[in-house]
Amino acid sequence: MSQTEPQTRRRPQPPALGGVPMSELLASCAAAAAVSTPPRAPEPETRGPVREHREAA
Repeated sequence: MSQTEPQTRRRPQPPALGGVPMSELLASCAAAAAVSTPPRAPEPETRGPVREHREAA
């Protein structure tokens, strides 16, 4: 039994993961980030006395 072509072995490919479009995957990641991020602290109010502008020399 001689063969003219070398026998090539194919690796079995893993089964394809099914049915999640990239847009839904990205949307779920964005939603998870929005839910898990704590809200920012409010900006401190900087209302103080209003300085008068001096005239330029």
